[in-house]
Amino acid sequence: MTTPDYAEKIPNNVSLADDRRLQRALESWQPNFLTWWETMGPALPTQDVYLRTAVNVGREGWAQFGHVPMRDYRWGIFLAEPGPDRRIAFGRHKGEPAWQQVPGEYRAELRRLIVIQGDTEPASVEQQRNLGATAPSLYDLRNLFQVNVEEGRHLWAMVYLLHAHFGREGREEAEELLHRNSGSQDAPRILGAFNEETPDWLSFFMFTYFTDRDGKYQLGTLKESAFDPLSRTCEFMLKEEAHHMFVGTTGVDRVVERTAQVMVENDTDDVAALGAIPLPVIQKYLNFHYSVSLDLFGGDTSTNVANYYTAGLKGRWMEERRKDDHLLDSDSIMVDALLDAGTGQQSIAQTEVSALVGLNTDLRRQYIADCEGGVKRWNRILEGAGLAHRLALPRPSFNRKVGAFAGIEASPAGEILTATEWEQRKSQWLPTDTDKTFVRSLMRPVHERGKIAAWLAPPRNGINGQPFDYDYVHLA
Repeated sequence: MTTPDYAEKIPNNVSLADDRRLQRALESWQPNFLTWWETMGPALPTQDVYLRTAVNVGREGWAQFGHVPMRDYRWGIFLAEPGPDRRIAFGRHKGEPAWQQVPGEYRAELRRLIVIQGDTEPASVEQQRNLGATAPSLYDLRNLFQVNVEEGRHLWAMVYLLHAHFGREGREEAEELLHRNSGSQDAPRILGAFNEETPDWLSFFMFTYFTDRDGKYQLGTLKESAFDPLSRTCEFMLKEEAHHMFVGTTGVDRVVERTAQVMVENDTDDVAALGAIPLPVIQKYLNFHYSVSLDLFGGDTSTNVANYYTAGLKGRWMEERRKDDHLLDSDSIMVDALLDAGTGQQSIAQTEVSALVGLNTDLRRQYIADCEGGVKRWNRILEGAGLAHRLALPRPSFNRKVGAFAGIEASPAGEILTATEWEQRKSQWLPTDTDKTFVRSLMRPVHERGKIAAWLAPPRNGINGQPFDYDYVHLA
């Protein structure tokens, strides 16, 4: 471990200067990254932005704040401090020293895991490219750009691993991470949720709440990896990821708060004409982003994930806090399933499978419990305003394209529907073109210092002790 040197072209704490070949390879990748940033990153021209920049990896004082031109942001490469004599905590290699190099027998699998994680990072930047033009305040604009530059740094983190540990194949994969683009017909991003649009700020807040929260859990499983450089990379990424979820959590807070305020002040549920977003529309956006994010966890059962666990490549959320043998050879878990009672009609039920095969379900349940915390938070806002309305997570069978429920249609309450019933009723539960057009109509930019759009409440606190009316962004 070294202290990051900001005089370096690529700030890092991995002693990059000691490996000239690797340093040259990454410095040759850097112009391609900057070209991608200029063409696919934030479209709104800025002079500089009040950003936090990672300068260390310790628990305290790891970041500094200041106005930085985004193109000059020091993305860098950071691994968390190495643990003393770290041992593998699970799988067949449990108790052995963590790997500092990639074992040959797991080379392809580890590369694939790193590529999939790496592919999500630039994808979200691409999805959010045009949001700056409709930012509801300079505070929100700054938060958007902070998310963007940190996703860019997370891409750097994965590219470093590919270059440092996977030779020519890793270098080729690093190039491909810049060639795929979100929503592209010819070269889309690997995971479906990262090819969806993020055309408005309600979508952005839902994305950073639900989809970035999926990222938290995926990074949490990789943090347990026996491959120590991957583990330490993901541990530091989680430090930055917390801000992204904060943006989503408090963003939806403020939308709900403003809608509740308008409902109470005008004694009406019909707040659209008053410039606020109706609760049913908020619920539809919640339904969509939550269900799409559930699909990111993969099938309810997976032999691939079982093999990853047994090999030590990818653990469980909070693996070392689990009170079991960390082998799972004889354990079982109940997973979602569709059962046919012989009448030709399917019913939603559960079936027992090996705990190893059901690891995706285990992780998804951790995620669902976490998401429920946000919904309770938003409902406390409604309760505090004296309103009877409540938001809710749909059942896991709703609007699924991956897993046990991919072949059916179900209501948010979990009622199985025919294809005809779904077509007739889905507009009650998912954003319609009319809903999307209305939300977009509210997305009028507010780029004046201390001002905010009428469809959401101001934040309770500014960034890093600064007031809400601070000059967070200097536009070009």
